[in-house]
Amino acid sequence: MEEQKEAELSVTGVWIVGAVPEQEVRNLLSASVQNSAQAPVHFDVPGELAWWRSKAQASMFTPSRSSPGDWSADEDALRLSAFFDACHDDSDHAEELRDTVMDKFPPDVEEGLFVATARKADPFSALAYALGPDATLRLPGWFGDFLLDAEQVRAQLPAVEEALVLTRTPRRDAIERIHAWMTGLGDDPDHNADELLDGPLRVLRHAVSSGHGAAGQVRWY
Repeated sequence: MEEQKEAELSVTGVWIVGAVPEQEVRNLLSASVQNSAQAPVHFDVPGELAWWRSKAQASMFTPSRSSPGDWSADEDALRLSAFFDACHDDSDHAEELRDTVMDKFPPDVEEGLFVATARKADPFSALAYALGPDATLRLPGWFGDFLLDAEQVRAQLPAVEEALVLTRTPRRDAIERIHAWMTGLGDDPDHNADELLDGPLRVLRHAVSSGHGAAGQVRWY
């Protein structure tokens, strides 16, 4: 039991977005290895999305009175987190595809690679909570997981820019909601919320300018 508790405390969520050479993407797609992230058929995705839309403007966290900057998760936050988790395909096939794609990413976090990590929290889920359902669904793929060739990246970039290019009050609100998620459900009060908004878009713009494809993946370690 103690080992299980220790494992739960040490879990780290990761969201990676990287440029992938076009030929590598084409090789994967031509081998019929499609994006593996799909909604589980047993899960009421339309119903949960409708519920999320009904709650999108409300806060799902309560600020701490004793520790400024900390938040506690409400029941709605737990339900939304469970929805995101249920949408994640953690089958062997999906994990094998992620491993294959990860080998194609650039080696260093620069223009072509974005990596966000958080202790006990999924960075993509924090971003989705901050953006709301409609903006989140404008992002590529399925809740953080995608594999796009260069033409698809070019086609989807305007929608991603619409979702992620935030200024003034909308950006301040998004950053606050990211911090709420990272402290209310995770243990990462110093998470770089600005980079969580800016990093994925930087990679996709780089992919367009360099003629690359791109991939994203949500992982837990």
